[in-house]
Amino acid sequence: MNLREWMAGMLVLAGLSAPAAADGLLMARSDKSFPEAMTVLQSAISARGYTITRLQQVNENLERRDYKSDMYRVVYFGKFEEVRQVTAAHPELIAFLPLSITIFAEGDESIMVASHPQTISAFYPDAALKPLFDRWEQDIEAIMDEVRE
Repeated sequence: MNLREWMAGMLVLAGLSAPAAADGLLMARSDKSFPEAMTVLQSAISARGYTITRLQQVNENLERRDYKSDMYRVVYFGKFEEVRQVTAAHPELIAFLPLSITIFAEGDESIMVASHPQTISAFYPDAALKPLFDRWEQDIEAIMDEVRE
């Protein structure tokens, strides 16, 4: 599947009014412009006790695939102590942390996409991790809901 096909599929699913899950992803569309949605997204992340660790621009890689936009970011976030503790006990989770939400513009609207934490739980079925994966799912959905409102 190429980038355009993937994005087209995402756009169809993102048209749903609440965060939707498909193929291991959580997706939501907001009627806010990209700059406004980006501001609300960062605020919603911080309001839930997370620290934004990095804002990544991916424009250069997209331009190589003929997708031109300067309104496409990946927002990485986590709770330092939580990440430290969970990766000490389960170093195999390092590859999935910090959490991230990708946000990009589509016309005057914004679309958010994140990996579904329950996808990770399928690979790491340790019962001790279930509450953590459940909370991450709830937090990501709440963050996306806040941006959609």
